[in-house]
Amino acid sequence: MAEAARYPIIPWPRSLEARDGAFAPRSPLEVTIGANGSLVSGDDRVGLAIRGDAPAAPEAYRLEITPERIEVAARDPRGLFYGAQTLRQLASASPQAIPAVRIEDAPRFPWRGLHLDVGRHFFPVEFVKKYIDVMAAFKLNTFHWHLTEDQGWRLEIKRYPKLTEVGAWRKETIVGHARRGPKGYDGVRHGGFYTQDQARDVVTYAKARGVFVLPEIEMPGHSLAALAAYPEYANVRGPFEVRTTWGISEEVFSPSDATFAFLENVLREVMDIFPNEFIHIGGDEAPKKRWKESPEAQAIIKKEKLKDEDELQSWFIRRIERFLNQNGRRLVGWDEILEGGLAPNATVMSWRGTAGGIAAAKQGHDVVMAPQADLYFDHYQADPEHEPLAIGGMTPIEDTYGYEPVATELSADEAKHVLGPEACVWTEYMPTTAQVEYMAYPRVLALAEIAWSPREARDLASFTARLPAALAFLDRLGVGYRKPS
Repeated sequence: MAEAARYPIIPWPRSLEARDGAFAPRSPLEVTIGANGSLVSGDDRVGLAIRGDAPAAPEAYRLEITPERIEVAARDPRGLFYGAQTLRQLASASPQAIPAVRIEDAPRFPWRGLHLDVGRHFFPVEFVKKYIDVMAAFKLNTFHWHLTEDQGWRLEIKRYPKLTEVGAWRKETIVGHARRGPKGYDGVRHGGFYTQDQARDVVTYAKARGVFVLPEIEMPGHSLAALAAYPEYANVRGPFEVRTTWGISEEVFSPSDATFAFLENVLREVMDIFPNEFIHIGGDEAPKKRWKESPEAQAIIKKEKLKDEDELQSWFIRRIERFLNQNGRRLVGWDEILEGGLAPNATVMSWRGTAGGIAAAKQGHDVVMAPQADLYFDHYQADPEHEPLAIGGMTPIEDTYGYEPVATELSADEAKHVLGPEACVWTEYMPTTAQVEYMAYPRVLALAEIAWSPREARDLASFTARLPAALAFLDRLGVGYRKPS
């Protein structure tokens, strides 16, 4: 516990060797990111260097602090960046005397994700960048941008302007909880979208901070905003309107050739904006009622010799995956894409518990673990009577910290398919940026530690002892959070 008090670092490093003495900055030490992503310090005794003798693992770094000098060394810029983040935390906690130490550090998982739903409520670019700043400060590296929903389409697609002219706006929003109590609406139009230039700017901003952006374009379900704009891709005749309440719409994309042409055109523009390897296509909560009633859908089931509508969804996802693979991309989908048979190269994001992720890993598929019980930050953090309205569930920070991404059911070879954990922030009941921050932090800090730190190094008492310094760091960043009980 003494180490935790002297070195209040989150996430805890792979190797930390305490040293005597401390480094006294000549003035308050600032380690900032230059315009091109370079790291800048205001003290000439602080060195940051790419070195061949630095730790070899991807994103690894070495930090040495003596009373005379500080040096951060890595083999690539990402490692240098993460070493600087550790130094920032130590300097923030002890600005007059930064304790001497030698740290050799590298992440446990390559995928350390945090999600933000901008479909239910739209948030400005400035907030998205701030969200990425906090991710980077605590060594998270995957920003999952949930861009389309029944309640709003948030990305400019030049070939289909009505997606944002119509689909980005709903006439009003339900007041109170959608599943209980009397129903009412606020009568206030809500919406917004990101231009392609804005999205590209976010990608560039994130890359400079070691974060890749994972865009999500939902299909075949959660597509009502798109169908309100282009009803010809639905299974029944419109018109439709952008959904004003929460929950699941019966409307899903038709499995027609015209729909696939539309979706492929959309994805071409998405791939042009987002250069990373992965594209998330949703695949969750797609009711089959419309397909059961659709002559066209039933004809495809018969022609393709499919067993049922679940296999039709699998056929749908496999067709989209072939298109993405042909363009050098990999498909990610929620664990419902397992139903009816998994697409050959798909990565599964397991949210309905861990069973989907375990099943996918056993089949040789990469998985991202995002079980709602532990990693859904739209759940309550404490007694609902004393907390703002939330969707339900109960996920205190201790539960998040206690989650282990690699299930005991997996062999060593199967466990290699677990890319890492991701936490989700669904915003049905988060209409403001302040509410997002209240729900996300400090649980994000627990996520950061389970994603980065060695399993054997994780200790709740140590984490709790280091948390006050991390919260003070958030204060300095201007980030709101729920104060732990």
